[in-house]
Amino acid sequence: MKSIRFERDGKVGNIVLANPPYNRLDARFAQCLREAVHEASESDIRVLVVRAEGPHFSLGGEVREWPGKDLNWFRTFVAEVNSSYRAIEALRVPTVAVVQGLALGGGFELALNCDFIVTSTDAVFRCVEVTTAMLPIAGALQRLAERVGRSRASRFAMLGEPILGSQAVELGIATHVAEPGELDRVAAELVARLADGPTLSYAATRTLLKTWSGGGVASADVAMLDVCMDLYTTEDATRGFTNTAEAFDRDEEPGEMAFYGK
Repeated sequence: MKSIRFERDGKVGNIVLANPPYNRLDARFAQCLREAVHEASESDIRVLVVRAEGPHFSLGGEVREWPGKDLNWFRTFVAEVNSSYRAIEALRVPTVAVVQGLALGGGFELALNCDFIVTSTDAVFRCVEVTTAMLPIAGALQRLAERVGRSRASRFAMLGEPILGSQAVELGIATHVAEPGELDRVAAELVARLADGPTLSYAATRTLLKTWSGGGVASADVAMLDVCMDLYTTEDATRGFTNTAEAFDRDEEPGEMAFYGK
């Protein structure tokens, strides 16, 4: 039985960590995740959710498999995990991680590869690698620095301090927070909004932000017109302009509308 599976519900795709209660990153993890992301990429979903079965999102690497393995095995294992995480970032649809319980080590890093993180107030994020004399090796350090700054990234990686879900949203790590009993509802509302949103615009936004991440504001400015101008003639943009123009004629603010992703 796969430890990770892809499911589809209309316009929404779900990658489900299905090895509760801890959803550890074992030797099968990277392959299963890569296959699930591949299924998602071949579908015409308009938003992807990464969620977990059981009380916890993921407690990270299955360290019990590592003793006795040589350096080349470990390097390949880590490279494959990184490749599967980057595959999520490479998708053309918005991605949402829904986090409950513990998100430690590689589990935290998985969530950081998503555009949105919806967390319960009592969830716990933590870079635990320092407890084994290591450091985050699936991208958390640089992605934390991007979200919270270098000094805080140093603090969380070097000291391994836990971050409550309520703190994570204040710091800018998470984007949405909910009381534990409301997590599914808050996540579902966000996902529904994204599924009905301008999908091509979202894809361009993700591309431009990745360009900024790699080269800063100057690089994003150079790429911006090439990335964005084709949106002008899309069906969604045409409807959006018409909706806004009609609202202006009424001296009103434009209302929200559902888009077709075309």
